[in-house]
Amino acid sequence: MNIIRTMTFGLIAGAALALAGCSTSGGSAEAGMWEDAFPDPARARPREGLYVNLDDLRQAAPGMSKRQLYGLLGTPHFGEGMWGVRQWNYLFNFRRSAAGQEHFTCQLRVDFDREQRATGYHWKPEACRGLTDPLPAPTAAAPAPPPPPRQTLRLSADALFAFDSAELSARGRTDLDALLHQIQGAAQVGQIVVAGHADRIGGDAYNLDLSHRRALAVRQYLVERGVPVTSITAEGHGKAEPLVECKDVPAGRLVDCLAPNRRVEISGVAMN
Repeated sequence: MNIIRTMTFGLIAGAALALAGCSTSGGSAEAGMWEDAFPDPARARPREGLYVNLDDLRQAAPGMSKRQLYGLLGTPHFGEGMWGVRQWNYLFNFRRSAAGQEHFTCQLRVDFDREQRATGYHWKPEACRGLTDPLPAPTAAAPAPPPPPRQTLRLSADALFAFDSAELSARGRTDLDALLHQIQGAAQVGQIVVAGHADRIGGDAYNLDLSHRRALAVRQYLVERGVPVTSITAEGHGKAEPLVECKDVPAGRLVDCLAPNRRVEISGVAMN
């Protein structure tokens, strides 16, 4: 009986040692294969691979858990389970252009440590690794140059018109021809406003009407020489916007002192 027990124990012990040897050998071989091993793409399910969101793929990083990777990449494509496996493999498709149907295929292998944390991401072919490179930072557009400053062109009414008149003088036409040349060479011409102004001498209603008629005369002259009628308006301001006050000026000098207030202003022109 003792002999039989001794032989039985020896057989069990020998079998255990043999199994331990096989297990150790198999583990070492498996670890060595991890460097370059990828499964046959024909075994993938689905066999044709799946399209993956590149933004999700770029978020995959070492140290992530299987649950986290499952949320980004989905179920592995080669039948791997959740627990007890140290690799997940995927077969991903990528379009060559945003609008085209032609695509290429890459294999991705994720390796895990004993704590089920990702330790590495491997691609086949290796060129596929570039798909996860960070997107280049957008180049800031150069700021648009500031628009040319718009100027108000100011002309003396005394030079444009005879006293108490809204009819352009010869000198006034010459001055407007020079102004027209400026407008035609301007960097930008928007809606042009011709505004007539008067001094405070005389009645308010009369001065308002005179300033308006003078603005209309200037507008008409410019329209006749090519300025589009729809892009130029005329308005009279009378004495409402004086440039000078001329307080306590003797009556004999008041007309000359108030001359800057008798004017025609043209705005809406951006000069070079």
